[in-house]
Amino acid sequence: MARIAFLGLGVMGGPMAGHLAKAGHEVTVYNRTASRALAWVGTYGHQASPTPAEAVEGAEFVMMCVGNDDDVRSVALGPGGAVAAMERGAILIDHTTASADVARELAAACAERGLGFVDAPISGGQAGAENGQLTVMCGADVPEVFDSAREVVMAYAKECRRLGNAGAGQTTKMVNQICIAGLVQGLAEGVAFAQRAGLDVDEVVETIGKGAAASWQMDNRARTMAAGEFEHGFAVEWMRKDLAICLAEAERIGARLPVTALVDQFYKQVVDRGGSRWDTSSLVQLLQQP
Repeated sequence: MARIAFLGLGVMGGPMAGHLAKAGHEVTVYNRTASRALAWVGTYGHQASPTPAEAVEGAEFVMMCVGNDDDVRSVALGPGGAVAAMERGAILIDHTTASADVARELAAACAERGLGFVDAPISGGQAGAENGQLTVMCGADVPEVFDSAREVVMAYAKECRRLGNAGAGQTTKMVNQICIAGLVQGLAEGVAFAQRAGLDVDEVVETIGKGAAASWQMDNRARTMAAGEFEHGFAVEWMRKDLAICLAEAERIGARLPVTALVDQFYKQVVDRGGSRWDTSSLVQLLQQP
């Protein structure tokens, strides 16, 4: 079993760290809101530390799951940050959805100190984290570093794959979010259309869900969309953060994302209606109400 530090105990990180503890690893946690770290210890045992630097002392693997590029830099590279305190040969695994640039920045900083690095954003939502069924998209300059990381990451994953060098995990996560954005909008339009046409949404989904229109989003969000329930998953404000990363990278590499850009503006309208914490299926509200 490994000595592990887990930095960031949000709705994803907390359950992920819990799976590591249940797997028998020695886990030390850190969270910027200390009360959340203490609550985690109350549930799972092990220990919490007041700074990232103290949390990573003696750790063989350091997992990080925070909010954005600035948070990553602060926790990993800022005063009292993780990287400067990690022991040579340890591996930093960043599960934050962030930019490919910050992934490459961390890879360089780790290499200078004799550390391994894997950018490893995740997909599967809170339910995936709680059930240990996340998909982990990875970039690592050294394949052997990824192989070592994968052994511990599989405590909360159903899939963990290296897609290339540092940054490849983040760009793959961008592809994931691009695909989801268009799919959720299409599903929202289908649900709203079915309602306007006087159809029973449950029966429609049961029927077309067995054909080419089938998707995870349809199985898990069509009925809650129809019911106007938007407390079941990934928040709109988080999706907007992710889509901003996608659009910035698209501009950098010369890719065209017309549907993604349009859906991002629809999400802005949801935010303007007070829905920043609704889940992403709340796009349907724009079609149900004037």
